[in-house]
Amino acid sequence: MNRIIDDYIRSGEERTRADKVEKLAARFSERAAMHDREGSFPFENFADLHEAGYLKITVPQEFDGDGLTLYDLVMLQERLAYGDGSTALAVGWHIGQILHLRTSRKWPEAIFAELCRSVVSDGAMINTFASEASSGSPSRGGKPETTAIPTEGGWLITGRKTYSTLSPILDRFVVTAYIPDEEGTADFLVHRTDRVSLVDTWDTLGMRATGSHDVVLDGVFVDKDMRLSEKGIDDGGGWFLHIPACYIGIAMAARDYALDFARSYRPNHMNEPIAALPYVQHSIGEMEIELRTARSLLYAAADRWDREIDNRPALKPELGMAKYVATNNAIKVVDLAMRIVGAASLERKRPLERFYRDVRAGLHNPPMDSSVLHTLAGAALAEMPVDRGNS
Repeated sequence: MNRIIDDYIRSGEERTRADKVEKLAARFSERAAMHDREGSFPFENFADLHEAGYLKITVPQEFDGDGLTLYDLVMLQERLAYGDGSTALAVGWHIGQILHLRTSRKWPEAIFAELCRSVVSDGAMINTFASEASSGSPSRGGKPETTAIPTEGGWLITGRKTYSTLSPILDRFVVTAYIPDEEGTADFLVHRTDRVSLVDTWDTLGMRATGSHDVVLDGVFVDKDMRLSEKGIDDGGGWFLHIPACYIGIAMAARDYALDFARSYRPNHMNEPIAALPYVQHSIGEMEIELRTARSLLYAAADRWDREIDNRPALKPELGMAKYVATNNAIKVVDLAMRIVGAASLERKRPLERFYRDVRAGLHNPPMDSSVLHTLAGAALAEMPVDRGNS
C-alpha cells in the first residue's frame, strides 16, 4: 500500500518532484536536532535547497522558474517539514511570497523581474518584516513604529522589526514603515547595508532554527523606486497555505514515528507489540481522523485556489478554515503520538519532543484562530436569508 503522504499525488511529474524533496527532507532531518538544540540557522540546508532548485519553484517560467501551483507548493512543503519544520517554515515564507507576487502583480514589474532573476541565478530569497514588539501582529492592524522619512532621491528608514524569519541569510527584504508626512504606511524593498544590523534574539520553545531575530534599521537609505506599490490584484492570500502544510508535515512525521514504535515495542509481559492493544489502535484511529480531515481540507482549498482564479478573494473563509483545522489537528496528532510512545516521547534523543514544541508555533502564524472564526462568521451572516414565507 502507498503511504498516506502519497494520497494526493496526481501524476508522474508530481511523484518525481516529491521524491526529490523527500531526499532533501531526509538530509535535513539528520541536522534538525543539532540546530534545534543550538538555536542555530541551517545555512547548509539553504545551500542544498538552492542547489536543488527549490528556491525557484514558484518563480514564473518566463524568468526560468518552475511556476508551480499552490497545490504543488503544499505537497512539497508538507514533505520538507516532515524532515525539518524550521527549514520548511522559513523557506515557505520565501516561496509563498514569490507565488503571491506572481499572482497579485502588486510590485512594479521591473523590480519583480530583478528579484526573480536573482532567485534563479544566485539563490536570493525574500521575506517581509512587519512585526514589532510594540505594535503586535500586523495582521491585527498594528501600526508600525518604524518610520520612513523622505530625503533626496529616496527614504531614510529607522526602526526595529521582530520575528524576522530568514534574517541571517537575506540580502534584501521588505519592510513595512509609517510615513509621518502621509499619516499612512507603505512597504519598501531594503537591500542590506552596514545600516542594517541583526540582534540575536530568537530563543524560543519551538521552531528554533528559523533565524527569526530582530532586525534594526538605522537610517537606511532606500531609493525612491523601492517604495512598493500595493495596487495589484487581490489573490485571496492563498500563499499562506504554506503554513498549514508545514505543520501537517510535522504531524505526519510524529504519526509515523508512533506507528513504528507501536509495531516494534513489546514489553516483556506481552507476546506481541503494543500495536495489538485496543487502546493503542484507538489512538492510531484518532490520529488518522485528525490527519486525514486536515489534509482533505488543505488540498481541496489549494486546488480550488488554483482553478478558481477569478473567485480567489471569495475563498478567504475556506483558506482560513484549512489553516485553522490543519494547525489544531496537527497539535492533536502530535499529542496522540506522544501518548502512544509514552514517557519515552519526552526524551531529548527522540524527535517527538521537538515535534511537540514546533507544532505549537502554528497557533501564532497568520491567520490566527480568532481571525479565522471571525471571517467564517462574517461570511455566514452575509449570506442571503432563506425566504420562509409565512411559515
